[in-house]
Amino acid sequence: MKPGKGDVAIQRKISGRQLEELQKHTWMMCEAYGLDDRVDNYKGKRPISFYQWDLDCLLCVLDMALRDEKEYPDKQDEGYVCLQALHDDLQREYEETYP
Repeated sequence: MKPGKGDVAIQRKISGRQLEELQKHTWMMCEAYGLDDRVDNYKGKRPISFYQWDLDCLLCVLDMALRDEKEYPDKQDEGYVCLQALHDDLQREYEETYP
């Protein structure tokens, strides 16, 4: 999908454990028009751009991953906490940018 004139992208730098945890779940983004490859290839050195449709997919994937008891049986685990923080930040940015 190509962005149009009025489409606004959110620029976000994701690195460290948040990036590692996000990249574990890119397989769930297989129908997202290249979002899975962009996230897989992202190194965390510069901000990455997400459009509204990218964030829709990301937030759904993060929500499913965080609810998965097999993936995160311990809600105090560092990976779970990092992924939850990323989800909350992206959700807040989404709501601020796309009211």
